[in-house]
Amino acid sequence: MSKAPSLREKLSILADAAKYDASCASSGGTRRDSRDGKGIGSSTGNGICHSYTPDGRCVSLLKILLTNFCVYDCAYCINRKSSNVRRARFTEQEVVDLTLAFYRRNYIEGLFLSSGIIQSADYTMERLVRVARLLREGHQFRGYIHLKTIPEASPALIEEAGRLADRLSINLELPTEDGLRRFAPEKDGATIESAMGRMSGAITAAAAEPRGPRFAPAGQSTQVIVGADGSDDATILGRSAGLYGTHRLKRVYYSAFSPIPESSQALPSRAPPLAREHRLYQADWLMRYYGFGSGEILAGAADGMLDLAIDPKLAWALRHRERFPVDVNHAEREMLLRIPGLGVRSVDRLIAARRHRSLRLADLARLAGSERRLRPFVVTADHRPTALLDRADLRSIVAPPRQLALFA
Repeated sequence: MSKAPSLREKLSILADAAKYDASCASSGGTRRDSRDGKGIGSSTGNGICHSYTPDGRCVSLLKILLTNFCVYDCAYCINRKSSNVRRARFTEQEVVDLTLAFYRRNYIEGLFLSSGIIQSADYTMERLVRVARLLREGHQFRGYIHLKTIPEASPALIEEAGRLADRLSINLELPTEDGLRRFAPEKDGATIESAMGRMSGAITAAAAEPRGPRFAPAGQSTQVIVGADGSDDATILGRSAGLYGTHRLKRVYYSAFSPIPESSQALPSRAPPLAREHRLYQADWLMRYYGFGSGEILAGAADGMLDLAIDPKLAWALRHRERFPVDVNHAEREMLLRIPGLGVRSVDRLIAARRHRSLRLADLARLAGSERRLRPFVVTADHRPTALLDRADLRSIVAPPRQLALFA
């Protein structure tokens, strides 16, 4: 019989197991480690992620699973019932003690807590809620709490979770019903959607009554696994757009599928390129902040996939050259946001500046940091592209020779 893991070993196992949940991303910072005796602190270990509060502050969170035991056997999950991994389980008090200890040492400002399913959805959700209740009511903890929510759990438990946590999330996992049936047959898409809907309604109702009881004031989020079930990017973005519209999610997180030992032969043998995950985040940004519909981002792309070599807004502009050039001194904000090289802040500054004078190309270069990408797509007081938009080699002119790494 194997020896039960120590608290330190549990932390190592369950922080590492939590890394597959992208709903709370790590900082991507430079690796530093004081265990070589040359400093204090470390950024190489698992267990710390970063999130944003409703007022925009970035906070560090202890990111762990309550347990990596699970009664489900989802084919893509390293913690599935049939997986041969080392198992561990925290008690609720151990999670509370760890959170408070890290908080008092100023390592974290809150907790991200998820779990495998133990016995049943309600049994597991009760334990997650109990951790939050002990922190909030037993220790008057005012830090940020993000609870992963189990869609099959009773509405009463979800309601209590929302009163205690700042953010709740339910993982969609796969973008299609067919994918769920094939790789996670114990999960039901309709149940997930129904739980998201109830949560959205409770968040909206609480926000409308500012003096009433709070409910997940930082909203809800979800995660979609990319590259496991063969869904193309158009399908994934369409699903995300539906979730944003129907349930008013704060974020959809995209997690590239990671092959696991002894997995189903139906799953891909290789992970999708991380660039695909990155492009999906950029496309998601276009939907949320730039006014793009999910269908038009990939309109004209024959295979339904985002271009991995260039960002999706530039790819859209190259496929829709008839929409350009845009006169930056007269165009509406909606069209200005579609100009490659201009971000939301740059467009807002541009609109403010043109109230006082006609903008020239040099003004745009100062606003955007570069004019190379802008030049073929804009008309200014001193610039009008002639044959640039018709050139067959336009892509090589506006696209950098190599894209920056995801965390560069």
